[in-house]
Amino acid sequence: MGILNRLFRSRDKPKDYYSSPSLRYLFGKSTSGTNVTEESAMQVTAVYACVRILSEAIAQLPLHIYEYQSDGGKKRVFDHPLYKILHDEPNPEMTSFVFRETLMSHLLIYGNAYAQIIRDGGGRILGLYPLLPDKMEVDRNEKGEIVYKYSRYDDSNPNFKEYGAIVLNSEDVLHIPGLGFDGLVGYSPIAMAKNAVGMTLACDEYGSAFFANSARPSGVLEYPGALKDPAVVRESWNAVYGGSKNANKVAVLEEGMTFKQISISPDEAQFLETRKFQIDEIARLYRIPPHMIGDLDKSSFSNIEQQSLEFVKYTLDPWVVRWEQSLKKSLLLPQEKDKYFIKMNVDSLLRGDYESRMEGYAKARQNGWMSANDIRELEDLNPIPDEEGGNLYLVNGSYTKLSDAGVAYNVN
Repeated sequence: MGILNRLFRSRDKPKDYYSSPSLRYLFGKSTSGTNVTEESAMQVTAVYACVRILSEAIAQLPLHIYEYQSDGGKKRVFDHPLYKILHDEPNPEMTSFVFRETLMSHLLIYGNAYAQIIRDGGGRILGLYPLLPDKMEVDRNEKGEIVYKYSRYDDSNPNFKEYGAIVLNSEDVLHIPGLGFDGLVGYSPIAMAKNAVGMTLACDEYGSAFFANSARPSGVLEYPGALKDPAVVRESWNAVYGGSKNANKVAVLEEGMTFKQISISPDEAQFLETRKFQIDEIARLYRIPPHMIGDLDKSSFSNIEQQSLEFVKYTLDPWVVRWEQSLKKSLLLPQEKDKYFIKMNVDSLLRGDYESRMEGYAKARQNGWMSANDIRELEDLNPIPDEEGGNLYLVNGSYTKLSDAGVAYNVN
């Protein structure tokens, strides 16, 4: 009981320190025997395709700052100091697209995205510079405050003058964490699924070795007697018949020598089926519809549009919310958070074909909840002047309240 009492007493008081878990050990050898790292994972076409799709999807979304209105509405703000940084150039070296694409790729590979925040004396943001996630560690100082320790040993960031471990306060770092267990640091999807990625790498290596061997399984050369120098025979065989450039050459065997296959052929190993299954595994990891990375086996004209909508709703939207809340938390000043908010607009990804959009606009216009200018804004058209009725909200004249039905026919 003494051990249990000490254990429970140690949990009574929270401690003012924290050290982010080092997940580097989760990379490395997978159960298939292949070495899985961030770089090797990106050599898998399915991983690269998933990362590219999500990174470009986030990077292309319109990003704006809005102000809450007293009537409950919202107004897009163009004169806020953050607008140009988020919408155009986070720093002189990057466009907004490249900046968001870079941070999103960090999120998808490492599970965390970091950017250094450059502020002026008044706390206003002057620029944002990406920081490499594999060089960052999240800790608490002696006061219990979150700090970021960045290891700098090159000149990738022009704002750091010194080298070594650099401590940054939380207000100087934009941190977007992925899925994690402590709410502070995200876990790398690649590290968590290294066995699935390792299997894909092993399939690629097997296929490469198979075709490098003239698309023939390996085997042994059997000789009825004793060979004086087997190494010479093996090297001679490989020189003449090994490699894809020697494919389809006719082998000539002398003195009773025979060739016997010992490895499993790709057909027997279900090589193609395994490769296709691994594509689905990677797509499942990132929740990407398989048709978006080139697997059309289960797609058709009738369901591909629905899959695309589900991609926006169930895959992209959670990332959008994660980005919006992290940007608001880190970039808006405390006195601004009740007045402004940051939003990525996914409406353009949800729009249907031209005929469907026009039909929807017509219903919205006839039922009075969209004006002509509301519709024109969604179609990137210039507004109609107010004096010409561009902002009028119309409704079908035949609509009336149920209580007033038949009033026109009452006879006094």
